Amino acid sequence: MTQSKIDLVTAQIRAVPDFPKPGILFRDITPLLGHPDAFRAGIELFTEAVRDLRVETVVAIESRGFLFGAPLALALGASLVPVRKPGKLPHKKRRVEYALEYGTDALEMHDDAIAPGARTLIVDDVIATGGTAKAAAELVKQAGGEPVGYGFFIELSFLEGRAKLAPLPVRAVLTY
Repeated sequence: MTQSKIDLVTAQIRAVPDFPKPGILFRDITPLLGHPDAFRAGIELFTEAVRDLRVETVVAIESRGFLFGAPLALALGASLVPVRKPGKLPHKKRRVEYALEYGTDALEMHDDAIAPGARTLIVDDVIATGGTAKAAAELVKQAGGEPVGYGFFIELSFLEGRAKLAPLPVRAVLTY
C-alpha cells in the first residue's frame, strides 16, 4: 500500500527545469495540491514518517510549510504554530535572524505560541540547505519548546541540508 501511495504522490510532483534560474531543477508541488487523492496520500505518508516522534506541536514555516503543517498537525492531534517572515504577526513575538548565501533573513513566531517543554516538529515543504528550519528550531527553543525533529515533504539531498540539522532526526516523504 505504501509504494502505491508513493507512486501516486511522485506522479504529481512536476520537475521544472531552469527555475528560478538556469541550472536549477525546481520540484513543483502545485499539481499535488490539485489532486485530492494524491495530496491525501502525501499527508498520510508524512504522518507515518513522523508519528514515532510523539509530537505535541507542529511549527510550520511560511508559506508552503503551512500547506503541509496544518493537515499534519490535525492528523497527529497536535497544535499548529505558524512561523512567519517579519511584520506579519499581530501579537507580541520572538524573532531570530539567520544567514543566507548572500545576506540575512529573519523569522518570527508569537511569544506565547508554544507551551513550555512541548515536543515540537519543525515542518516545511522542502529542505534545501537547512538554514530556515534551523532558525525555526531556535525560535522553538527560545520559547521553551523542545524541538524533537524536522519534517519535510521533499528533501533535496544533494544540498546536504540534513547535516546542518543534526543531531535531530530529519524525515522526508520524497528525496531527490
